[in-house]
Amino acid sequence: MARGPVLIDLEAAEAAPSVSEAEPVPDRDIDAGPQGQAMQVAARLAARRPARLMRWFWGLLAALLTAMLSLALWDFVTGLLARAPVLGWAAAALVAALGLIAVVLALRELAAFGRLGRIDGLRRAADRALADRDLGAAQQVARDLLALYAGREETRWGRDRLSAHMAEAFDAEGLLMQAETDVLAALDAAATREIETAARQVATVTALVPMAFADVIAAFSANLTMIRRVADIYGGRSGVLGNLRLTRAVLSHLVATGAVAVGDDMIEHLVGGSIIGKLSRRFGEGVVNGALTARVGVAAIEVCRPLPFVQSTRPSVRAIVPRALAGLFGGATR
Repeated sequence: MARGPVLIDLEAAEAAPSVSEAEPVPDRDIDAGPQGQAMQVAARLAARRPARLMRWFWGLLAALLTAMLSLALWDFVTGLLARAPVLGWAAAALVAALGLIAVVLALRELAAFGRLGRIDGLRRAADRALADRDLGAAQQVARDLLALYAGREETRWGRDRLSAHMAEAFDAEGLLMQAETDVLAALDAAATREIETAARQVATVTALVPMAFADVIAAFSANLTMIRRVADIYGGRSGVLGNLRLTRAVLSHLVATGAVAVGDDMIEHLVGGSIIGKLSRRFGEGVVNGALTARVGVAAIEVCRPLPFVQSTRPSVRAIVPRALAGLFGGATR
């Protein structure tokens, strides 16, 4: 390698661009604004369907553990019967009671799936009656709706009114409009209140709890409870497995349609410049997570409602969010 002095052309160096004149690198987190990360993560985790190989793995593992537990209980009871018959019979009675409770729980889960299927079938029958303009089919839907809510005191006045005027309907749409107004109006209002409560809870936890992943857990549990209560209101008490299946169905639909992403309708307005100017980033995340929770609740109403929206207006997320978050952040969500 040649050795010698190094020559620097000062004129060329002065012509080179200065680092101080370079454009500042934008802060993507600040520019993007609140995105409702807790709700987006919770929705994608709930909507994600495990691979077939993993389903086989967990199914076989559950079967193996069940067999091992059954054999262990059998050996325990038979050994105790051989050593101390009185204690052995007492243990056998406890095992029998445990098995009976397990059977009852399994029957309750099956009944919950049956209720969800009944509501889904009623909604499909109403859609067909409206599409075909079939008055006879609409009358059958109205009778099934009356039977569905026969034991619900809050619908008694509406059921009596619908029964008295059912014969006066001349078309399918008019009859289903009356059924919707008389029977489902009170249930729609109760479901909307549940959505407002869940949105308020998710927004508050997101804004006030800075712990990592705690807001995701809070958002998921609040949405799970909200969907279960909405199903209960419309008569589709879902049970544990049914509620998980219903939650996956609702959130899968929202993820597939992009409805858990920020960037449209009122969420874009909520995270706009005037709002973000008043709120910290954490409070902005709370507002967005609350709005996304309201979206999940509206989708749950559409899934759990036994009739489509004929005359009544579908609950609006734009109207739910201000009522749910009123007073939480100093009126900035108005």
